[in-house]
Amino acid sequence: MANEVSRVRVRFAPSPTGMLHLGGARTAVYNWAFARSQGGNFILRIEDTDPERSTEENVQIILRAMRWLGLDWDEGPEVGGSVGPYFQTQRMETYSAALQELKSKGNAYPCFCTKERLDACRKEAEAKEGGYSGYDGHCRDIPANEARARIDAGEPHVWRLRVPEGHGPIKFQDAVYGDMSFPADVMDDLILVRSDGSPTYNFAVVCDDANMGITHVIRGDDHLSNTPRQILIYEALGFDVPTFAHLPMILGPDGKKLSKRHGATNVEDYRDRGYLPDAMVNYLALLGWSLDGETTEIPRDVLASKFSLDRISKKDAVFDEDKLTWLDGVYTRGLDEQKWFDVAIPWLAYANWLGSSAPVGVNMVSSLDKNQQKERLASLLAPWDEVPAEEWQGKLADVSDRREWYLQAYPLVVERQNTFNEIPDKLAYLFWGPNVQLDEKSANKVLLKDPERAKQALQICREVLASDGIAWEAEALQQECRDKGEAAEIKPKDLFQPLRVAIAGNMVSPPLFESIVMLPREDVLARIDGVMAKVF
Repeated sequence: MANEVSRVRVRFAPSPTGMLHLGGARTAVYNWAFARSQGGNFILRIEDTDPERSTEENVQIILRAMRWLGLDWDEGPEVGGSVGPYFQTQRMETYSAALQELKSKGNAYPCFCTKERLDACRKEAEAKEGGYSGYDGHCRDIPANEARARIDAGEPHVWRLRVPEGHGPIKFQDAVYGDMSFPADVMDDLILVRSDGSPTYNFAVVCDDANMGITHVIRGDDHLSNTPRQILIYEALGFDVPTFAHLPMILGPDGKKLSKRHGATNVEDYRDRGYLPDAMVNYLALLGWSLDGETTEIPRDVLASKFSLDRISKKDAVFDEDKLTWLDGVYTRGLDEQKWFDVAIPWLAYANWLGSSAPVGVNMVSSLDKNQQKERLASLLAPWDEVPAEEWQGKLADVSDRREWYLQAYPLVVERQNTFNEIPDKLAYLFWGPNVQLDEKSANKVLLKDPERAKQALQICREVLASDGIAWEAEALQQECRDKGEAAEIKPKDLFQPLRVAIAGNMVSPPLFESIVMLPREDVLARIDGVMAKVF
């Protein structure tokens, strides 16, 4: 397909040696968005030539992460296309053909240097002023008949690119960094094919990009040093050189390269912690690119229509998980109840398990314990993995069977959550039954600060909640309690805070009466009775 391209074609080419990390995911987002904005093609290619680390499991992890992000590819695994296969291990014939082309042009030659000789040359060069400058061209001028005889005799060898003597500076216009120039005289004759017949990265990627008609190579700037070498290969093969766009690094808050020490770094960790894919794509896009320098919320369709290479920054980006979490909250609050529910299913089931596993009766829980639990929930990846399989299936079935009941939780939490991983802690109290996990700090501040007044408030509310003559509806119950509280000269805050603590265990919970009407009357009364017996 080389030299026959009439439209933008970009590729994302991960190696299946592990998870899809945030840096790779951002590269995928930029390639996808550029293809969509230009009406071009987005190609997914798997560079699986590392036999020890490339696994089918890792391939599936990458595909799964790409699907979760919603980065649909036009050609590649599971989709096919006219320039496949889309796995490097299935493209060996194309590399052999390219090598043969280079041989026929005199642009590649066999090198018989042993590792020992190369190591010795390197050591000697490093001891001299100027240091090591690459391969010394020892085998560059071996006569063809001698080289053939040595190959036929089975002598181990690699194939090297013959860098043209007198080649001027290697120049290219990078779409991000502008004019780039590298002196060719410092480029040694790089290895194209190893002694075992496998292609090197630089050779394989050029062959693939050329044969797949890639017009723009958008990748991390850690590949910038590879670019002049790859351009030499393009020239030797007679292929057009694509446009390169090198992306700045992603740093952690400490200014160092993003890594595991900064927390979660792969896409599926964020999926399992309850982040939304649209929020993740939006945030990744902002790590080095901007729509107008001000807009933070960039819906997927806007990104797909407005993305351009000229707005990519040259500055390294800083990954700020707090900002991602905030942005995820914006997207979450934009979900309608059905979309929210579809995402929330496992977290609702886990809230059920967490609440129904609480100890029986009224138990005091220190604020420290509550904070530790929140931190634990926030850090767990797919927290339901700790639930026994049979119990987990039962909880999921309950969510499915009582969908309408669970949907009542939507208005209780959607305006108060940033990620779905916050749901279990916010809603576990709905599954306590007649029991209460009473936060010690809340009990001291609300129930014990003025115990007589708190007890009176609970008694008034209990009387209302026990009455069969009042509809079990939030507004009716709240108004009746308010009226009786005013008659007893109790302010609404002093009336409802004790009730909130008695029902939800703490001072901060979703809307009180909307929560109460989700519970059976007998459980509500049992919680109030239990708290009064325990505290007063």
